[in-house]
Formats: sequence, structure tokens, C-alpha cells
Amino acid sequence: MSVTLNDVARAAGVSASTVSRVLSDSPRISAETKERVRKAIKELNYFPNSVARSLARNSTKTVGLILNTESQTLTRNPFFIQAMVGISIYAQANGYDVMFSCNKNEDEDLNTAMRFVSSRRVDGIILFTSRTDDKCIYYLKRQEFPFSVIGRPDDTDSVMWVDNDNFQATYQVTVYLITKGHSKISFIGGPPGHNVSKDRFDGYKRAMSVYGFSISDSIVFSNGDFSEEFGYECMRTMLSSPDFNINKPTAIVTSDDMQALGVIKVLNEKNIPDIVVTGFNNTPVGMYHSRMIASVDVNAKDLGYYAAKLLIDSIKGEKTGSHYIVPTELVKKA
Repeated sequence: MSVTLNDVARAAGVSASTVSRVLSDSPRISAETKERVRKAIKELNYFPNSVARSLARNSTKTVGLILNTESQTLTRNPFFIQAMVGISIYAQANGYDVMFSCNKNEDEDLNTAMRFVSSRRVDGIILFTSRTDDKCIYYLKRQEFPFSVIGRPDDTDSVMWVDNDNFQATYQVTVYLITKGHSKISFIGGPPGHNVSKDRFDGYKRAMSVYGFSISDSIVFSNGDFSEEFGYECMRTMLSSPDFNINKPTAIVTSDDMQALGVIKVLNEKNIPDIVVTGFNNTPVGMYHSRMIASVDVNAKDLGYYAAKLLIDSIKGEKTGSHYIVPTELVKKA
């Protein structure tokens, strides 16, 4: 039979309400009484009813994560796991639990946000993506519900967010290829309407323009997702283009290591040895592919950590800032 709050009260010689106040660390209770109650709690191995305590203080001590990815992608793409580790580190250090939801599209994200808010199952929400005209951001702002975003939002006013400088990171990796003698450089982008996709595409275009190289539409794909399947599909499409031999790239900039793996799979299948590939996120899966000569390390764990810090500090009334820019590193492998 489980130990109850009344059992603790009897053992400590106090009322049940006094035990509740000790659990909430009320300043109205003397240090001597707190010590006696805590001793009884330890001896009886009492665990407070977290649900009841949450209702009493109008807090769940839980943050919700909304991930715009299907569950199978979550397990295959290390970025999400690394970011979630960072979130968990800060959340646990501050006594918070984490609840997450995987969704296929923006409408599902919005429905999840509405459920979280209406049920009050979480104290705040972390969004794993930022879109143009983002429905979730608009909704959460209207509800005045605490949230933070991994990704730069359209309107940064009154929004807590964390991101890399994705424009500069992609500019840097494209320039790296140019300095290695490449001029025909292909680009594979991310989901349309996501600011991270726009920033990475803009960085690529800017580098090509600064160095005076033209961009062929037949080797540029700016409308996809961060998956191995999309990288595979793009490479197959390039090979089937009637002017591939004219516009054949010698290097391909991808927006995610998973895309890079898809590209490499086609190159190996077709025995095409003279095209190199760069990735994004510097995940362990890319370490074993010699064709991936560089990858941008976005420090995903730090992105998650600071997204959690912004949110939880704000919930606790200890707001320390509105955003963080996490540095990236170009990891060269050749």
C-alpha cells in the first residue's frame, strides 16, 4: 500500500496542510518543522502526487516539443535526437519533464499546439521549426502562451528563438568548394516555406554570385525535405536531365547529411566517381562516406539546450534574453 500525505503528517506530528506547504517550500513554515517533515518523507519513502501538486499550483513542470517530422524520420535523423538531448539536459536540471509530438505537416503541428494549450498539460512549448507565416507562432502569441522556437521566425519581436547563421554557414561551405576548384556546384535545399531552407539557399546563391559563377536550374532543388529519399530523388532527376552532360556538377551542396547519403547512394549505384558532396549537421552517419568531404556542424545539442533555457527561464520569471545564435563549424574531411 502506497504512503499517503496523511501518513507523513502523522509521522511528523503536523497537519496534512503543513506537509503540503513544506513540499512547496513555503516561507511560512519554520526550518525546524521543514526538517522534521522532510525526515518523515525520507523515512517513509513518500513520493508526492505530481498531478495533484501541479493542479494546486497551476503548473505541470512539463514542456512540450512539437517536431515537424514523422516518427520514422525522428529515429533516422540524428539532428532531432541531439537537439532533444540538449532540451532534456536543461529541463531536467530545472525539474522539468518533456513531452513530444511528431507531426507530418503544419496543420498537425497547430492541432498539437492547440491541444497542449487547451488541456494545460504543459507549461510551455518548443517548436522545432520556423515557417513563413507560421500558424503555430501566430496562435501561441495570440494565446499569450510561453513558447520558444528552434529557427529564426519571420517577426522576431516578442518571440524567443535560437538558430544558427544558416546563410553564412552555407556561404562558407560553397566558398570552400570553390577554393578547391569547383565551379559547377549543385544545391539541394529543404522544406519550402521554412526560413532555414531560405537562408541556406540564399547563402549558396550569394557565394556563387560573388565568385562570378552561374547557377543552372537543372542542378538546383530548393523544394524538398531533409531526407535521404529526397537526396536520392534529386540525384536521379539530375542524371535523367537531357543536358546533364553539359551542366554536370563536380560538387553538390546538400542541406542535410541525410540528403547527402541519398545523393551518394545514387552516385555509387551509377559508378560516378568524380562528384563530391557536402552535408549539414555533421552527424555520425556521414563520417564513413569518403564522398562527403565536408559537413556543417550546427551544434544541435546546443540549439536544443538554449531553446529550453529561453523557455524555462521565462516560465520561472527569470528571462535572460530573447534569442541565441549558436555558432556553426565547417568540418572538413578531405
